Amino acid sequence: MGKNLSAIVAIAQGNAIGKGGGLLCHLPADLKHFRAVTTGHTIIMGRRTADSLPEGGLPGRQNIVITRSRSYHRPGFSVAHSLSAAIKAAQLPGEVFIIGGAQVYAEALPLVSTLHITWIHAAFSDADTFFPEIDLHEWTLLSREDHDADERNPYPYSFVTLQRKC
Repeated sequence: MGKNLSAIVAIAQGNAIGKGGGLLCHLPADLKHFRAVTTGHTIIMGRRTADSLPEGGLPGRQNIVITRSRSYHRPGFSVAHSLSAAIKAAQLPGEVFIIGGAQVYAEALPLVSTLHITWIHAAFSDADTFFPEIDLHEWTLLSREDHDADERNPYPYSFVTLQRKC
């Protein structure tokens, strides 16, 4: 499609990514990492993910929401009615990030060249939203940073960047 499509996601054990329309847990280091990686770029998300952002579009980024609704409007967001239309609408240079939810990740994963994953080393039995299965044979590890739980981050986690093999 001509643009460098990436996905950024926090994944816990069992490929869990969410519960009740929100994140699995509050992990400040992941939020800071997400902001650092995506600021200055285009982010693409589904409607439920957009609606979960309490203050609307994320600052310093082009926010594109994919929805079937022809009447959807929310300040800070551009609207697209398909993944391909959202990708075409991306105007900022560099990576275009898929940020969720599960349906958008599933549709986009075959097109994604880079995965920015925060692995949360914990299980969440109440998770109800999951990332598609990742075949690690299709990916090369570019970087990994492991972190222990601390006073601000209640679970150990790793920042991992994977690139699709050609």
